[in-house]
Amino acid sequence: MMTRLETLELEKRNKVAIIYLNRPPYNPLNQKVFAEMSLLMDQLENDRDVNAIVITGKGDKAFAAGADIKEMAQLTDAEMIKMNKTSRAALTQIQNSAKPVIAALNGLALGGGLELALACDLRICTEHAKMGLPEINLGILPGGGGTQRLQRLIGQAKAKEMLFFGDVINANEAHALGLVSKVVPQEEFMDQVLAWADKLAEKPMLAMRMIKTSVNTGANLDLESALDLETTCFGVAFDSADRKEGMQAFMEKRKPNFTSR
Repeated sequence: MMTRLETLELEKRNKVAIIYLNRPPYNPLNQKVFAEMSLLMDQLENDRDVNAIVITGKGDKAFAAGADIKEMAQLTDAEMIKMNKTSRAALTQIQNSAKPVIAALNGLALGGGLELALACDLRICTEHAKMGLPEINLGILPGGGGTQRLQRLIGQAKAKEMLFFGDVINANEAHALGLVSKVVPQEEFMDQVLAWADKLAEKPMLAMRMIKTSVNTGANLDLESALDLETTCFGVAFDSADRKEGMQAFMEKRKPNFTSR
């Protein structure tokens, strides 16, 4: 049974699940958001009718303009650590999901909002989107993986520049850094996001899972260990019914019917 959601909204379209951060207009992130995200990711992970996931924000102003500062300001140190653990668990679930996850940045993605996007596999944004990790201006630092995931994505020097200054960058700057894969006009935005998601949802899920495992885990290993992991993942995919079906369909010049999970 699907969890009743208060801060998120779920829509299913074909084999794609769309998760909306539902606290417009700026969709601030609080403890409830992360707790619901964790529960929802658990359910979607086991939903055989979902092969790809999109996370976006309600409205056209923000994906998520950061953490709910009003809530954070009232928390004790112990309560803040608890919230950090809750958010970290949810972001780790997104990163480690067997299914590809697209962050559709429909506006501001600041602080925790950008950290949520960084946990996703791919990021697409509108032309008016703006991104940044401005926590230093509040006397703190990103606590949801920003100091770690950002440098792995755009390199340490550029990550330090964004973290040290806390400045906000525009969509074109984010694209030039490799922070987002694609910048799309507002009027075409969700059509292009869903076109990517639909295409991903048709890919063989076992091979997709092995690719994510090889990339995500291998990034933290030495090269020889990472190559060993790749070989293991390749072996799992090669031994699957999907490999047989994919090669047979290629030779028969037809669309493959992938079934392995």
